[in-house]
Amino acid sequence: FIFQAMFAATAATIVSGAVAERVKLKSFMIYAAILVTFLYPITGSWKWGLGWLNTMGFYDFAGSTLVHAFGGFAALAAIIVLGPRLGKYTKDGVKPVLPSNLPLANIGVFMLFLGWFGFNGGSVLSADPEGVSRVFVTTAMAGFAGGLGAMFTSWAVLKKPDLSMGLNGMLAGLVGITAGADVISPWASVLVGAIAGVIVVFSVLFFDKIRIDDPVGAVSVHGVCGVWGTLAAGIFGEEKSVVTQFIGTASI
Repeated sequence: FIFQAMFAATAATIVSGAVAERVKLKSFMIYAAILVTFLYPITGSWKWGLGWLNTMGFYDFAGSTLVHAFGGFAALAAIIVLGPRLGKYTKDGVKPVLPSNLPLANIGVFMLFLGWFGFNGGSVLSADPEGVSRVFVTTAMAGFAGGLGAMFTSWAVLKKPDLSMGLNGMLAGLVGITAGADVISPWASVLVGAIAGVIVVFSVLFFDKIRIDDPVGAVSVHGVCGVWGTLAAGIFGEEKSVVTQFIGTASI
């Protein structure tokens, strides 16, 4: 129960990054309470409560869709309602709002990376050495590959390496491997993470292009890459159906 409570809380914190400093605290508290108390248990039970998606054969080991895409698209709903920050989009195009403290952002991502070993490793739900070790390795490799993928992609597209893109790439790789960390091989996990790193760069640029203001890239990292990770479990995991994975992630 406590393990699932942390997963539910994670879904709410994904939203908090997208709306930080531009939503009233009481509004966010109500939003988070509804999200965690009612919505997360409903969609979570479809798989982890042995519900209809579980019966269908949908697979999501530690929540690429059930936690991350769930939170990511809840964040999208919130920022569509809020609208962009003042001055972000002008008639001349997108005016970047620079981060105030990149070293702190860097530390935050490293803390998340460390926490992911509890997030994914704990989802083995036992102290099985082989199972936990495999999950640790695939998680680490996907995270590293995601950072590199995003860094090189941002370098190619934006003509310079972008630290914030690299940090989001690490998180994108971690989100991407979360659905299939126990069924995807270490080498395939590198590919899954790298693709997530590439996807997140184009996703962040896409949302800016359509004037949806996501200050930390939460929708791209958790929402879009959560969908990718869930599909990846069907592509790279043995005896998993991509069609079933798509139905599952689309419904949530």
